[in-house]
Amino acid sequence: MAITIIIASLIICGFLAGIRLMQSPRSALWGNRLGALSMLTAIIYTYIATGHGAPTSTLIYIAIGTLTGFVLGQSVKMIHMPQTVALLNGLGGAASALVAWVALSSSGNKVVFLFTAGLAVAIGALTFSGSVIAVLKLQGLAFRHPVNLKGHGHILRLAILLSLLAVIINSFSPGYSSLTVIAAGLALLAGLLMALRIGGADMPIVISLLNSLSGIAAAVAGIAVENLILTGTGALVGVAGLILTRIMCRAMNRSLLSVLAGFVPTAKKDIDSGDRETLDKESGQPGVAETPEKPTLEFIINDAQKIIIVPGYGMAVAQAQMAVRELVDTLEAQGKEVKFAIHPVAGRMPGHMNVLLAEAGIDYDKLLDMDTINPQFEHADLVIAIGACDVINPAANSAENTPITGMPILEAEKARHIIICNLDEKPGYSGVDNLLYSKLNVTTIWGNASETVPELTARLKNHK
Repeated sequence: MAITIIIASLIICGFLAGIRLMQSPRSALWGNRLGALSMLTAIIYTYIATGHGAPTSTLIYIAIGTLTGFVLGQSVKMIHMPQTVALLNGLGGAASALVAWVALSSSGNKVVFLFTAGLAVAIGALTFSGSVIAVLKLQGLAFRHPVNLKGHGHILRLAILLSLLAVIINSFSPGYSSLTVIAAGLALLAGLLMALRIGGADMPIVISLLNSLSGIAAAVAGIAVENLILTGTGALVGVAGLILTRIMCRAMNRSLLSVLAGFVPTAKKDIDSGDRETLDKESGQPGVAETPEKPTLEFIINDAQKIIIVPGYGMAVAQAQMAVRELVDTLEAQGKEVKFAIHPVAGRMPGHMNVLLAEAGIDYDKLLDMDTINPQFEHADLVIAIGACDVINPAANSAENTPITGMPILEAEKARHIIICNLDEKPGYSGVDNLLYSKLNVTTIWGNASETVPELTARLKNHK
């Protein structure tokens, strides 16, 4: 037992050190490797300590999992990373549920064991079904917008209540197998209904929560099968996920309960047509809108010395991060100061923008979070927003009864000039029209960022 405690502690310390290293792109690779090594150590020690299973079949299973993970890691593009993370969360929950299920079918009737195993099955099943819906939403295959069924809230609460009651009853009943099936079924339904009514704007919070639930399921399953390593590792993931979920909720100025309940507007708040300006397209440059009173786009971008770039999920969709890197190199070659403003929910996954920009080789020191960069917008000569909408929408401070009402935003509107490179003028995932588009100091460039950003770079190089 003492050896198990020591080894479990070392493995958990390895995971903690890996997480610490992954806080910076410069050391993230080694952090990832350390985490993988810690996981491999946990698998090997668990196999040796339990002595269960034939060596040949176990090695085959490990080889299949390793090959699958390698193929996923090499083939998945950064744009699909949120979907991949959601899928892995779901698989983690399903794995914990299966471990507890197998343990239930082969162990005794201890009350504590039955309770923890049944609870692991329920949490794991809920995580799996919720993650499947999240993947479908993120991939755009189905349910992109919130699905609000009649009496949905009552059904959700009732499903969760019945699931928990079934698990509790399971703890004291010798006929636990049938009750566990009921608990798993109700938990699957609860996860499905929970994820269905959550919109795209809240996906970063949902992914964080599902990540936490997968860890909690693993920790409870570890208690059921008396595996300290599984319990400790699962608890670590669960706590980290909860902390990240809280950070995401604060960034959205939303409570977790309000996110899970889903947003149901009672009235639609649109931009008043009188507040919109009809912008004439710049002569000879399709897609670039400017008013006669504005300076030319070339003058704006070449005259600016302090520039802040705001990346959004549209940049990720267009896979324009390398084009952004070229733009930054061109700006800095002319002696301009360039910084990036990163909103906590800019993308479909926490840290998504940081990963994309790091992949393009942009210095991590240039990436500033919302609290740090917001006071600097009023001193900026130019803001270039690339594929960002909701995170810079002033409607968050003025419109009522919208999914982003009260959400802290990047204060891009305070800059001297703003260039917005978005696909079109349609609202972001929140469905709220962006009031920024009608401001006099804003120039909009509609089109795919992989084409419009190089256009900016070309104008910068060709300006005399």
